[in-house]
Amino acid sequence: MAQYDFLIEGGRYFDGTGAPSFICNLAIRDGRIAKVCAEPIPHYEADRVIDASGCWVTPGFLDTHTHYDAELLVSPSLSESVRHGVTTVLVGSCSLSMICSRDEDASDIFTRVETVPRERVLPILQTHKTWSTPRQWVAHIRQVPLGPNVISFLGHSDLRVGVMGLSRATDLAVQPSEEELQAMERLLEEALDEGFLGLSTMCLKWDKVDGDREWSKSLPSTYARWKEVARLNRLVRRYGRVHQGAPNAATPLQILQYVRECLGWLRRPLKTTLISQMDLKGSAYLTNLTRLTSKVTNALRGDFRWQVLPTPFTVYADGIDVVFFEEFGAGEMALDLRDAVERNQLLRDEAYRRDFRKFYGEKLSPRVWQRDFGDAMIIDCPDTSLIGKNFEEVARARGVHVVDLFLDLVVEFGKQIRWYTTVGNHRKPVLKRMVKDPRALITFSDAGAHIRNMAFYNLPLRMLKLVQESIADGDPVMTMEQAVHRLTGDQADWFGVDAGRIREGDRADVVILDPSGFDQDLEAVCWADMENFDLQRLVNRNPGIVKTVLINGKLAVEDEQLSPGLGREMGFGVFIPAR
Repeated sequence: MAQYDFLIEGGRYFDGTGAPSFICNLAIRDGRIAKVCAEPIPHYEADRVIDASGCWVTPGFLDTHTHYDAELLVSPSLSESVRHGVTTVLVGSCSLSMICSRDEDASDIFTRVETVPRERVLPILQTHKTWSTPRQWVAHIRQVPLGPNVISFLGHSDLRVGVMGLSRATDLAVQPSEEELQAMERLLEEALDEGFLGLSTMCLKWDKVDGDREWSKSLPSTYARWKEVARLNRLVRRYGRVHQGAPNAATPLQILQYVRECLGWLRRPLKTTLISQMDLKGSAYLTNLTRLTSKVTNALRGDFRWQVLPTPFTVYADGIDVVFFEEFGAGEMALDLRDAVERNQLLRDEAYRRDFRKFYGEKLSPRVWQRDFGDAMIIDCPDTSLIGKNFEEVARARGVHVVDLFLDLVVEFGKQIRWYTTVGNHRKPVLKRMVKDPRALITFSDAGAHIRNMAFYNLPLRMLKLVQESIADGDPVMTMEQAVHRLTGDQADWFGVDAGRIREGDRADVVILDPSGFDQDLEAVCWADMENFDLQRLVNRNPGIVKTVLINGKLAVEDEQLSPGLGREMGFGVFIPAR
């Protein structure tokens, strides 16, 4: 009888620690790496032999910023990530777990922010949500046939609503009572005892509530005073866990509150990761500010990491529906109106247009969007003559102000006019400098969210390609071993989870990829079905790169094809508690 389940032979082996890679053979038994050696292993000793010649053999990648919270309840394969080599996903980001709040509340704080239709998410929660505490959620998730492994934050908006109710949690005049604060602490402590990685919060006021009850209020976490957050952070610090946050983009100096919490003077440092360090076209100076923040905080005994997306930040939009329009009053007014007739009346109003043009002309205030319709390409429209042009070109041809042209087109075509713009990470030298920072977390895919917008499911592959190109150009950002480490063992170590390495005895989460496949456009997007949602979403497809994926020693991807059992059979992913 064979003593190994799988033998992977002849591949270039990266163990996830950053150690030098080398050609070797791996044997897997009972979901673990049983043997790593340069010497040949007889084929008869394994049930299956996988030829990895010319390929890289790496640990499965960690995606530590996703919004798969609803999807894993009905489509637990999470195949859009697994097909790109991701074997561990982190849910509960941006204050938006689905643990403590009741079904309708959980739906309403999630769906507008993450632009997954409420009419799809709410029935899922009404059907499947039987838990209201972290312990109950973990018990449930352990019975789900997961595709990748799952780790989780407890979201502050979810926690707040679970204790206070949605209306009170989104009322500026209401602060939690002492009894409610104690209830939040008990739930957070239970989550930490169950192995949650920590607490996620939100200060960005763009993110709005869905539904008919508290429509267009900011997320509940944004209504909390900092003393409430600090009180919860005391528990997170005591357990040595992580606080994930998002500062208000309109007030960049707010990051100083996070810095103060993070510092370890006369106490244990609070592990803190913030969303996100980005080289914004509209606020290029912020890159220097964020870099300085990280350097100073860590020098002063903090444990601080920005999340860095290792690729241009390209955003797709249908008409006026795009989140960065929430950063100015005129855009916010339009997005607050759900009725198309009311919205079009507003967009035709000259006073409204004056306000929009005034904002568009301001170039000095902090902003995410660069306020340049000349940098926004039309990719779909009933008027096909507009496709392939930017709004500025069309406005000049028609002799109108570009803001008026944009609003006219939105009134005429609504969501049928589709366009995109790149708002940041557009300068490769700056991007290389950001990912090179050892204190950066290479993450922020937002996988599972923004189904018609951002698509960074292949984020790990984009990082590897960026580094591979830099090596080929003779100006390496880092070694390939370091790049793999940043996507695997580095993140596992910092978050404190058992993942990201494939040494003898480690869990067999393994990816076999062909580096010659990086010679393609990894930023290209396409439409694909969103399983069990009756929707299509924007995704990535990169044939020829990821050949094989094993999760807990079980084939999840073979010859680039998803296993039929992924998301249907137990034995692939598991809930991984924090150490």
